[in-house]
Amino acid sequence: MKLFDIISNGDVYFIAEMSGNHGGSLEKAMEIVAAASVAGADCLKLQTYTADTITIDCDSSDFQTLKGLWQGRTLYDLYKEAYTPWEWQGEIKSECERLGMDFLSSVFDPTSVDFLESIGCEAYKIASPELVDIPLIEYAASKGKPMVISCGMGTVEEIQDAVDACHRMNNDQIVLLKCTSEYPAVYADMNIATMADMRERFGCTVGLSDHSMGWTVDVAAAALGASVIEKHFCITRAEETVDSAFSMDCEEFKSMIEAVRCARDAVGHVTYERTPREEENIAGRRSLYAVAPIHIGDTFTNENIRSIRPAHGLASKHLPKLLGKTARRDIPFGSPIRQEDLDS
Repeated sequence: MKLFDIISNGDVYFIAEMSGNHGGSLEKAMEIVAAASVAGADCLKLQTYTADTITIDCDSSDFQTLKGLWQGRTLYDLYKEAYTPWEWQGEIKSECERLGMDFLSSVFDPTSVDFLESIGCEAYKIASPELVDIPLIEYAASKGKPMVISCGMGTVEEIQDAVDACHRMNNDQIVLLKCTSEYPAVYADMNIATMADMRERFGCTVGLSDHSMGWTVDVAAAALGASVIEKHFCITRAEETVDSAFSMDCEEFKSMIEAVRCARDAVGHVTYERTPREEENIAGRRSLYAVAPIHIGDTFTNENIRSIRPAHGLASKHLPKLLGKTARRDIPFGSPIRQEDLDS
């Protein structure tokens, strides 16, 4: 089955984003791959750039991070620390395949697309800041592979431009991820209800790229129909790598997957049919019973019949029609009222 079909098949597809959490160590990167597999991730994602392909070495205020987790650092220094060496990526991809996971990477310029083509990458990710780089999106889409596009900070017009860029390249394998470009993201800012509008407005498969803490938002996203959930992944937040502060460890990711799948199961489908287990419990309903001894000729009143549990008697809705009628049989205390009592 093709990757886009797998993503769009109705189940939730889980992406573990390594980002710079390897801390510059290939050994650590491989530990993250193994841990992501143990956690149940469907896909391990990297980012394919160098400091020189994503920015320039300049310390003017334009190129400095002014607030947040990386306050005071230049973009160049930050990306130099966070990047994943390209010579690792083929090896990481092979290990993902050995462990049964898909491999995905974000592209940031044409050279990264070309490199990932050379190692057989099956899909391309567009990060939220690159949503507005239409030439890059066109170039990646021209390869005919699935395009997973994060939409953080994106307006309707900007998202439409990105979708149109893919269509111009005859590529309709598009997955749009609702994203809030905050690190970590605040729940009240996430507005994941937008996913349903994105699905309808742009005609694409949708999911969530989640930078919030925990998995509360991911469970809600699954209930709202997310096909993809992407979370940053690390061995432990105690190591304080570039993105570890808002990343999940193996046990958290595993718990998140379990919770999301339970939520998706609970959503189910529209039905008014009883489940088999409900059928077993139908006797727990209310019905009409004699709550005092009733003799032939007695009048049915609220004092001698009531709607109570269990449901072995006449349906409770018939009580108004039964009141005032005359009993044609003796009905002991605690006995169910029957259809024949109503018909008398």
